[in-house]
Amino acid sequence: MNLWQGVLLGLVQGLTEFLPVSSSGHLVLVEALTGVHFTDVTVEVSLHVATLGSLLVLYGARLWGIGRGLLRGDGPSLRYAALLVVATIPAGVIGVLFHRQIEERFHSLTWLGVQFIITGMMLWATRWSRGDRDLPSLAAAVGIGFGQAFAILPAISRSGATVAAALWSGLTPTAAAEFGFLMAVPVIAGAALLEGHQAVLNVAAVGALPWAVSFVLAFVSGLWSIRFLVALLRRGKFYAFAPYCWGVGVLTLVYARWVA
Repeated sequence: MNLWQGVLLGLVQGLTEFLPVSSSGHLVLVEALTGVHFTDVTVEVSLHVATLGSLLVLYGARLWGIGRGLLRGDGPSLRYAALLVVATIPAGVIGVLFHRQIEERFHSLTWLGVQFIITGMMLWATRWSRGDRDLPSLAAAVGIGFGQAFAILPAISRSGATVAAALWSGLTPTAAAEFGFLMAVPVIAGAALLEGHQAVLNVAAVGALPWAVSFVLAFVSGLWSIRFLVALLRRGKFYAFAPYCWGVGVLTLVYARWVA
């Protein structure tokens, strides 16, 4: 990977990790278009860690507040933490059970295009969601968790699936964004631990400088994308990303046929 490719991958990851357009799907697509190929998902995972840092900067105070509430035995904090755990379980279980199968098909462009279109359909369906709850029920937390589990596929947006499920469950846009983002912390951290040993071994092969540049850019642009998405959610425009996902999906399918 050279420097300009590191810049491109870092920006793509940071701008699409939290926007509901699938960062992993875009990274695979960029790799196909630019000729950057890797034998595993090491680079993708390291960039996810960079955007995890963005998330912790903006929501770290909220996590710290929940943690302090747990130590004090505060009821609302205990309930919120329990719901986050419940919502995290489906993705963790499915990730462990089907990690290899998903990785084997991670770079299929045809499969990628179909998933982009599905993501667009999920986003468009939120046009009719109306919610006034600040906290999901137990059943809703399970549903949001399965939305995140579904997003283990590369072009199914994690933020799109979780926030859409949260909106459908009756949460307000702000509460849906917060719950969805906080759910991402253990999932991204778990992915980093799962691939961490490979990342250490492969940094030299990738190139230390391009990798560092991509990491920093992913972190900075991740901060911007979180703020942008929350502002858009407050305006009720979450579905506005659907046409983009459909367009990328169709173009990916056309490209897949062209290079076949």
